[in-house]
Amino acid sequence: MRNQEILLLPLELSATGLRWQAIGHVGQVQFHGISSDQDAGVHSKVDNYPPMWNDMKRKDRFMDEQTLSGVRWDDLSAFLAVARTGGLSAAARIAGSSPPTLGRRMRALERTMGRELFVRRSHGYDLTDAGRVLLGEVENIAGKIDRITARQTGETIPLVKLSAGTWTTLAIVKRLHDLVGDPQDVRVRFIAAEDILNISRREAVIGIRNRQPAEAGLAGRKLARVDFAPYAMPGTADGWIKVHADTPSARWVTAIADGRILQEVSHPRLALDMALIGAGRVVLPTFIGDAQAELERLGNLIPELSHDQWLVTHDDDRSLPEVRRTIDRVVRILGRGVG
Repeated sequence: MRNQEILLLPLELSATGLRWQAIGHVGQVQFHGISSDQDAGVHSKVDNYPPMWNDMKRKDRFMDEQTLSGVRWDDLSAFLAVARTGGLSAAARIAGSSPPTLGRRMRALERTMGRELFVRRSHGYDLTDAGRVLLGEVENIAGKIDRITARQTGETIPLVKLSAGTWTTLAIVKRLHDLVGDPQDVRVRFIAAEDILNISRREAVIGIRNRQPAEAGLAGRKLARVDFAPYAMPGTADGWIKVHADTPSARWVTAIADGRILQEVSHPRLALDMALIGAGRVVLPTFIGDAQAELERLGNLIPELSHDQWLVTHDDDRSLPEVRRTIDRVVRILGRGVG
């Protein structure tokens, strides 16, 4: 039913019966409410949802009362945060709780469900087989919630501003369809800049940086390691293309060129274009240089330019549905390297 969607979420089993939360819409009418089953019959206290609710609630339960005893959707939502981030500190920021409290909730959830969901290690929380099964189920429910509560057709697709250096931006753009979803559920404003934008001031919502964030209120997630090397067309003269930018690679070329600058450009992308016509040597990340069949790698990697990539966002923004989806997709694109 394209225009009729109702999702039933179990809240808790109490002495008065099983309490449910209903979220959904029929046509253009959205509704939300709480219902409980009692021995005397079905009683509902809701805001603006359709008459067929009572019949659907009786027919559409997806878990039984015994399984749900003591388990609330808040607990499952907190489990989702821990499972996605792999630790209590990052998950606590998403869940709006403290790490010790979140740890106690996860232990209580395991006791209630009668299964071990996590393997607790010094580096964080790893999922057990049972935890991975539960993660799949909860992600399915969370996806339905996002879809049901999303803007109706015809409204503006939510915008996420993503800032990264020239080369990382090019790599992400090549996977644009993976980033924006199919059907598209996020609109990305790409800000290709060598400078670090101020995420606290919302110059960007998500930033890809070459170091871990140190500013208060920002959260970082380590991605892949990036290596650099010199490249040139076969037969290119022994000289360099200099990029006028405040980047480690540009400073490295300036330091070692020793007067052997053949060309100068204002933007890194132009340096690649000039290298491809044999105008000089250029320093590139290997995921860019190795992808150019015409270029040769000259010598070894440049160890002083190697670094880890970090995905950075503001704590207050990272739980927004469109930001969370974009983060997850960027991690899939860049998390194991690009190229």
